[in-house]
Amino acid sequence: MYTQQFGLKLDPFSIAPDPRFLFMSDRHREALAHLLWGVSGPGGTAGGSGGGFVLLTGDIGAGKTTICRCFLQQIPAHCNVGYIFNPKLSVIELLESICEEFHISLPPDKALFPMAKAYIDSLNAHLLDRHAAGESCVLIIDEAQNLSPEVLEQLRLLTNLETDQRKLLQIVLIGQPELRGMLAHPDLEQLAQRVIARCHLTALNLTETRQYIAHRLAVAGMTGALPFDVNAVKKIHELTRGVPRRINLLCGRTLLGAWAKGEQQVNRAMVEQAAKEVFDVDAIHKPALNWRRIMMSVVILVLLSAGIIGGLVVWSSISNARPSPPASAPAQ
Repeated sequence: MYTQQFGLKLDPFSIAPDPRFLFMSDRHREALAHLLWGVSGPGGTAGGSGGGFVLLTGDIGAGKTTICRCFLQQIPAHCNVGYIFNPKLSVIELLESICEEFHISLPPDKALFPMAKAYIDSLNAHLLDRHAAGESCVLIIDEAQNLSPEVLEQLRLLTNLETDQRKLLQIVLIGQPELRGMLAHPDLEQLAQRVIARCHLTALNLTETRQYIAHRLAVAGMTGALPFDVNAVKKIHELTRGVPRRINLLCGRTLLGAWAKGEQQVNRAMVEQAAKEVFDVDAIHKPALNWRRIMMSVVILVLLSAGIIGGLVVWSSISNARPSPPASAPAQ
């Protein structure tokens, strides 16, 4: 609705993971490099990294899926990719999904009542065929924090499919920060040791937030000045905490409000109004905890308590040190 007013050809703040709008902060660039290295390996040879797991984590809305879409566009042509986006599966369902992604069919005598071994044998045969043809296979699992420990263990076992030179299956796990905690569990130590590359996407800082907004507007066709003034950008960063998806939601709603009012420039007040309509109003107006003041208050309270206790101790010591008054002589 507001695209024409601001000279745009596309919606710049859609929350769809469109790789065209990918803003390459240092961390996003590093994440993409990790994914490509994990697949291509040193020297550009597919699988040359030695196989195993590549781990990409980040907070909700940090841009993990967009990075993955960009990665898929750059993956070498000789890599066969399987993509699982709903990993709430049992071990058998996982193996079935992997075979479906790589277009692997079970032998007729095993297809009626398939067991885990039948899927693994068929997958191994397929991977060996692809290896002989000079190809490699990459399995990408999104939302991997939803994988059960049993499924993670099965994935680890799949990385045992190998030749003398390299692993036959490269696995990329993409998930939220709790995935890192899961892999730190002692029961998954063997899997954790097979992670050959790790990258964690963090939120954007204030400078990156402004660059992110400008980048998306430029990709959408804007050629003029940024329609958000300095204070508006600061407020956007404050309210979104630098999370790209939240930035998209807030900026899109703010431009819509500016269009409704016929304004060409967005200010702080317009951002605050848009935030009330997009985010939780109570969360926005709830004052942020000032931990420095809280800690100072605690320190002062402790010192006061220590002073009172110390005073009582001193007073008690003085009282005990005073000589007792002489006893009165008995009456004659």
